[in-house]
Amino acid sequence: MADQDGDHESSSSHDRSHTCFRDWINLQKSDLDQLVKLLNPESGVEEEEGASSSSSSNKHFELCAKTVSHFEDYMRNRAELAREDISIYFAPSWCTTLENSLLWIAGCRPSMFIRLVYALCGSEMERNLSQFLLQGTSNGLLGDLSAGQLSSVNMLQLKTVREEEKLTSRLATLQEDIADQPLAVIARGATQVGETSEEADKALDDHERSMANILEEADKIRLKTLKELLGILTPKQGVDFLVASKKLHLSLHEWGKKRDRLHGRHRDARKPPPQSDEES
Repeated sequence: MADQDGDHESSSSHDRSHTCFRDWINLQKSDLDQLVKLLNPESGVEEEEGASSSSSSNKHFELCAKTVSHFEDYMRNRAELAREDISIYFAPSWCTTLENSLLWIAGCRPSMFIRLVYALCGSEMERNLSQFLLQGTSNGLLGDLSAGQLSSVNMLQLKTVREEEKLTSRLATLQEDIADQPLAVIARGATQVGETSEEADKALDDHERSMANILEEADKIRLKTLKELLGILTPKQGVDFLVASKKLHLSLHEWGKKRDRLHGRHRDARKPPPQSDEES
């Protein structure tokens, strides 16, 4: 009976985590729509009230802040869920195989934010060059980063990579601890493979708490890097970056689903795989 209760609790935790992720995906789609409307001059968002440059900048700033707040809420919610069952976050079944292959401590590498800025800056500079030569104007997006901004982004990248490396090293040590005492000794001395042991359960509980702590620290680096990066960019450039970032995340999710279907991996993540004849 205890095993059944444990299975039910695990399933419930998985469902809540899956729902948390699904809600986050849907919220990103909603945020993306608002960001695109504000960034696209054809939407008329800025002109409809005869907005000045200052009020337009305020709108960009407010929407950036709102989007970051949503990210912060998501991290706080999943941190609470991760305390119940941390392991599923390091290879979540609700993510595609492609997404899972790109994970760094249950999320994206913070330094990817900066790589994205560099990629967008180069791409937009090439696209905007002809416009500048013909019209002598610029659009104020990431292709217009100043030398000072680029220097600040570079310093942020160096700092972020160092923080990533430190946390990666801590995670590696934690993973290596599995082959050390007490678990290695418990496994070797067990009469049956995987037999129940209070000592093993305690060691695994301690391991999961440490993993949850590392996840929370990784999320803090992600959030801090995002906030510092947006602080370097102008509000309009910040909106430009967030649009590209969310499009990339959502596109990877959809591309991953297509590739999983192509390779026969498509199934409802919440349903267990079918049992084999031997298991039945």
